[in-house]
Amino acid sequence: MAELRVLGNIAAAILLRYHTMKIILPQKSYTYPEYIAMVEALQHDGKVTGHQQSESLLVYSKLNMHRMHRWEKTFVPSPALARKIAAIDKPLHWVVITEGWCGDAAQQLPVIEKLASLNPLITTHYVLRDENPEFMDLFLTNGARSIPVWICTDEHWNFRWKWGARPRAAQDMLNKLKEEAVSLDEQKQQLHGWYAKNKHEALQLEVAQMLDS
Repeated sequence: MAELRVLGNIAAAILLRYHTMKIILPQKSYTYPEYIAMVEALQHDGKVTGHQQSESLLVYSKLNMHRMHRWEKTFVPSPALARKIAAIDKPLHWVVITEGWCGDAAQQLPVIEKLASLNPLITTHYVLRDENPEFMDLFLTNGARSIPVWICTDEHWNFRWKWGARPRAAQDMLNKLKEEAVSLDEQKQQLHGWYAKNKHEALQLEVAQMLDS
């Protein structure tokens, strides 16, 4: 049985009922620039990605775009992880399941793309969750359609690992806030504050572990 190795908010590995798992990329996927352009075009029309449309989701989507552009300018990979990624000598596909209104995705997509840019053998593909429910359901987190989900395959689309939806330390903090019955707005504020202070150090450490596995 193949082991589905998961970090983020899954503590234990999930065992697949297959000797191997070959990923079939959904028909509609985006490069990073295409994804950004698509989300911004929807915002211009007063819309968001996904089936649900609301003014609050539009506000989140616009705020997320500001977050993404900020990380595009400020995120610098650690030297250790940069070396590890640059040393990859075989092609990889990185598939990311996301939506424009997702706050965690806004924090992490620019980081994933910056890491991928360190090696021309890595190709990224961005896929919308709500348009691809069957694909999403292959990569549930604790039974939920949590995003973003970051999937790595080899050049032949054989599954290697999955990461998501946020670093373990962030998830532990969020779990504690929920236990304390902290309001949803306060949870979001503290979560994004955590991302700002951590500067994606936790994510990079977890990714390094995945690349070593």
